Amino acid sequence: MDFSYTPEQEKFRQELRGWLEKTSAEVFKDGAESLGQSTASLLDVRDDGRWRQLLEYHRRLHEAGYIALHWPKEWGGGGAGLVEQAIYQDEVLRLGLPLYGANQLAIDRIGPTVMLMGTEAQKKRFLKPMLTGEEIWCQGYSEPNAGSDLAGLQTRAVLEGDSFVVNGQKVWTSLAHRSHWQVLLVRTDPNAPKHKGISYLLADMRSPGVTVRPLVQITGEAGFNEVFYDNVRVPKENLVGELNQGWQVSIATLMFERVSGGTRHPVERTINELVELSKKLDFDGIPAHRHPYVRQRLAQFVAESRCLRLSRYRSLTSQLKGKVPGPESSFGKLFATELNLRVAMFADEMLGAYGGLEHGSSHAVEGGRWAHRALAARGLTIAAGSSEIQHNIIGERVLKLPKG
Repeated sequence: MDFSYTPEQEKFRQELRGWLEKTSAEVFKDGAESLGQSTASLLDVRDDGRWRQLLEYHRRLHEAGYIALHWPKEWGGGGAGLVEQAIYQDEVLRLGLPLYGANQLAIDRIGPTVMLMGTEAQKKRFLKPMLTGEEIWCQGYSEPNAGSDLAGLQTRAVLEGDSFVVNGQKVWTSLAHRSHWQVLLVRTDPNAPKHKGISYLLADMRSPGVTVRPLVQITGEAGFNEVFYDNVRVPKENLVGELNQGWQVSIATLMFERVSGGTRHPVERTINELVELSKKLDFDGIPAHRHPYVRQRLAQFVAESRCLRLSRYRSLTSQLKGKVPGPESSFGKLFATELNLRVAMFADEMLGAYGGLEHGSSHAVEGGRWAHRALAARGLTIAAGSSEIQHNIIGERVLKLPKG
């Protein structure tokens, strides 16, 4: 198995690495680590300064041609090959930077969904402002009683003339407080079976009747929101796909999301940082990195992160050969987020009493970022389909195990 790059690919890597290091240092002047304990802190409703930095970083990514290497050139993307896309992901995650600037949801999953299933008018209207960052997007899927069971959603949309009139509520909506537009999943036929009678709309977040309320998490951040719709009007031409057939469109968006939450999770970077942390601490009276128990746990984490990387290479190889990626793609999200959770919990164990000191505490180790990760890691096993749902998908659809 040859994991080396061609001279052209290696040149691309070095150029990209130099650009990312230089640009991130200029935009985030106190270093990439100043982005916060995670990129989620950039979405915090209270942190306007960080948001302005992220918008500037997004602008520079776009001007350099890096913002959407996986999009076709026809719609303003880079039209890059799969290997170049993988190199970009590696280099961005190595520095702990956001993959797609300020418009992660749009570039990663909403734009590709519109390209795949939208009308020509929708593509011409919405795709370019996604790339430039002029219009920020969020995703209106989950509801208070319809999270993992997304098809149980109850937000209603009634067609009146040339507009849908929307009433209901969404929750856990990332970036709603910063967004200009939203993909909105609504029920348009309440008498149809729950997977039918759903439609996929593109809604203006500045419309009368839209109310956004931040949800403060255990980390203290407020990047998630609940959104209320009170007789909100959405033009009929903003329907993606056919009326009452939005479930198929939503699945396309979810598949893009699960890829982004899987093998592209920066868990390998986190493990490398944990190894460095072990060199600074004592555990049971000796340097942590020399303690047999700590060494065994760290070795296990490193081995699992290498397995995750090799799984990603296997999927990439299948795609390069023109094949549909195999079961490894289905395991990525589950494996990466569960590994990240175990890493965060072990960091807390290794820190001992210091693990409970949050950001801003006078004796917090490394600024309290490990305590933040311990609090935040569980949420990643829920987002984009909980681990329990992923187990069901793998068992039923990948392994074809019998039910009951």
